Formats: sequence, C-alpha cells, structure tokens
Amino acid sequence: MPILTIDKNLFGKTIDGNDVDQYILTNNKGMEVSIITYGGIITSWTAPDKNGDYKDIVLGYNTLVEYEAETPYFGALIGRYSNRIAKGKFKLDDQEYTLVANNRPNHLHGGLKGFDKVVWGAKTIVNDSTVSLELSYLSKDMEEGYPGNLETKVTYTLNNEDELSVSYEATTDKPTIVNLTQHSYFNLTADFNQNILDHEIFINADSFLPVDNALIPTGEFRDVNKTPFDFRKPKPIGKQISDENTQLENGMGYDHCWVLNDQGKGSRFVASAYEPVSGRFLEVFSNEPGIQFYSGNFLDGTLPNKSNGTYQNRTGFCLETQHFPNSPNQENFPSVRLNPSEKYNSKTIFRLSTKPSFRY
Repeated sequence: MPILTIDKNLFGKTIDGNDVDQYILTNNKGMEVSIITYGGIITSWTAPDKNGDYKDIVLGYNTLVEYEAETPYFGALIGRYSNRIAKGKFKLDDQEYTLVANNRPNHLHGGLKGFDKVVWGAKTIVNDSTVSLELSYLSKDMEEGYPGNLETKVTYTLNNEDELSVSYEATTDKPTIVNLTQHSYFNLTADFNQNILDHEIFINADSFLPVDNALIPTGEFRDVNKTPFDFRKPKPIGKQISDENTQLENGMGYDHCWVLNDQGKGSRFVASAYEPVSGRFLEVFSNEPGIQFYSGNFLDGTLPNKSNGTYQNRTGFCLETQHFPNSPNQENFPSVRLNPSEKYNSKTIFRLSTKPSFRY
C-alpha cells in the first residue's frame, strides 16, 4: 500500500529575496495539499467527487508574485488576531495598545504584515498513518502593535481518511491577545468560474453576532431562528442571501461570526458544506467558540484565478473557526488573553468525502 509522502520544492523568492518553499502532502488515496512557507498558505487542495476524481477545491494563485501583489487572504494563516478589532485599539491591565488600522477605521487579520505575509520556518514529520508540516514563527514584541514576543507553531496534518487537521500553539513572554485561524476559500465544484450559491451549508449554532456597517459586532447574541442566518438545517448559500435584511446589507451577504453550540466541550462537529453536482462534502470539527462564514462578497472579478480567468463575486466561501471579532473590547465574549504562564491551543479538522451524513 502506498505510504503518505511530503515533497518539497522552491515556490519562489519574496520581494525581499527570501526563499519560499512549497510542501506537497499526499495520502494513499490521492489527496494532495500544497502549502507554502509564505503565510502558511494552502495554495491547492484536491478532493474527490462522486466519481472518485480528485480536483483542486481552494481559491488561490499559481505564483508567489500574485500572492505578494494582492490577495484577500487566500488560503493563509491569520494572526496575531483573526477578524476585526474596533478602531485598532484594546486594553490589557489598564494599558491601551494601538494596532494598525488597515480596514477602514479598524484592525483586520493581524495588520499590514500579519502572519499571512511572513515566511515561516518549516519541519516535516512522516509516519505510517499521517504526514505533517510543522510551521513556526516568532512574532516580536510590538510587531503590528501587539505586546509580547509570541512563539507560534502551526501544524498541518494529513491522514488517509482525507482529513486535514490544523493545530495551533503559541506562548508569550508578556500578556497579549491571540486569535488564529485558517483562511481557505472553498469551491467544491472545483471550477473557479462557477459561483458557490448552490453549496448547501450547515452551521451548528443557535445564534450569531450581528455587526454594524463596519462589520464590528454590536455585542448582541442574536437568535438565528426565522432569519437568513439559520443554517441549523442545510440550505443553499443563495437561498436567502438576497433577502431584505440589515445584517445582510452590512456584510454585502454573509460575513458574520456564528456562536457555535456546545462550547467548552472540546472538539466537536461545527459546520459542513455539500455541493450536490460533484457530491463533494466538507465537514468541519473544532474546539473554537465561533466560526466566521464568509460568502466571497468582496470578490469582484479583478483578481486572476488558477484557470486563466478571474475570481468573480461569490466564487468561494470560507468557514473560519476562531474566537469572536473584537473580543478584547467585549467583556461578554470569551477571553482571547494569553499570559506568559499559559499555552494557546486550538485545533480544527477538515474532513472531505462524498457521503453526506445524516447527523442533522
């Protein structure tokens, strides 16, 4: 039986002249996950359709130059803080910190040079049942405005069940805030010229976080019942995305964080996506309290896709497991504080198959 493998090649050089390597993780079924050390980006990820045909299902680019030029975080690791922090300010122990305001008045996804734009150190691990790429990065004290030297490790692990796990660890020498995620855009048709509106989404959440017109949560936990935000039974993304609804207007569609059920119970099933033509089925498991579901609203046809076309509106969706946006400024949200005596731990598993479960 073929064993799992990991291959390495040079993907390119950054503008600063640093080498960027690409690692291709392959299991014995034929799934391939390609990851580069720039941003820890998943550049391609193949999954089977109902005929067993493995094709790439994530948005991205073919060259490093394109990733460095402009990207809406395609496939990247996000940190130190994923999502938004209002006005780029937060307090720890009565000291106010000011971050880069790179999203209108707010701070988004770690700033101008977040974890998605740095070159990570890499180590490979291969055994009989899994293959892993361990990425490491030291974010220095006050980088992008964050206090503390943050030692971060993210491990991508592929097994023979077509599961990719993403494990995050971090330690600090000063009190700080941490909220890491993975920002892949999925299109389970494997045709990046098609939109994702027919994908059926399930989210295990009874409430979501409404936002203002700058996409900052208001602090309310709003019941999803009888709203377009109710995905407790699978429904197509496009079914209610154009409904008259202030929250949909604020996000130009879905760009919100759901408050996941069964918090504090460790890793559990939190979301899924099913594409009925190909039969591809994605399940997400995580120990995080929230998930940001984004329907690709800001894709506008200006960015090149992998097929010599462009990424049109809503040709990809994201399911980003994370803590809540703007948590440092919301006392009723779960804490994102990390102290020197603690270790940040988070894990998310993406399982791909062609057999939708009946767990709903």
